[in-house]
Amino acid sequence: MTFSTQERRQEVARTLDAFPRLSVQELSHLFSVSQVTIRKDLSWLEERLLVVRTHGGAVSRRSGGLEPAFAIREQVQMTAKERIARLASTLVQDGDTIALDASTTNLTLASFLKGRRELTVVTNGLKAAMELSSQSGISVLMAGGMLRQESLSLVGTWGTGVLEQIHIKTAFVGARGLTLEEGLTEVSSEEVAFKRALLSSVREVVALVDHTKWGQVALATFCPLERLKLVITDAQAPESIIQQMKKRGIDVWQAEM
Repeated sequence: MTFSTQERRQEVARTLDAFPRLSVQELSHLFSVSQVTIRKDLSWLEERLLVVRTHGGAVSRRSGGLEPAFAIREQVQMTAKERIARLASTLVQDGDTIALDASTTNLTLASFLKGRRELTVVTNGLKAAMELSSQSGISVLMAGGMLRQESLSLVGTWGTGVLEQIHIKTAFVGARGLTLEEGLTEVSSEEVAFKRALLSSVREVVALVDHTKWGQVALATFCPLERLKLVITDAQAPESIIQQMKKRGIDVWQAEM
């Protein structure tokens, strides 16, 4: 994706807001520009009180207020997402009816579902639907609505109306944050509304969240902790919180690195 200087700086700010642990080197890779250019961007953002420079990078002054572009989020924690998705795919059997939200991890999960037979996938994610569209053994049901460019998803009452009429075995959902108190949270009120409606139609909820989402809180809760059956994460997730979750009866699987 090619950005003008101003567009890139806006996306750098959004990306740091969502992923505060990114370094200059990582930002340089994400935006396909030199580290010198990224340092200039960070200085420009710091002058406008949007970020605070740190050794080797910067942190956002905001907390969960913005959403980086889907193309950027796809490239963050790619290895962790792939291993989480691969592990999640072992839960999906021929003949199941499952739901995938529009998260980047679920786009990766969609790629691991090839070869399944008589599988029905409900999704509001355009890219996940396209990934599955060529598979003869998979039926894709898209929940319609308005297009959100930030997530390449369909949201709104047209889509949630469809969800009221169907029964789904398992929903695989991503999140911007996961805590013991707030459960799963999202930055967009539209995504929150869609996911709440989705979860009212499913028997089991499986969260797919890498370690950067633990301890983070976004705009609103769409899934309280007690609604979760399983959390699939990576090896760097905080052990203390994992143990507390297990005490509450929630399974946690960690994909090996």
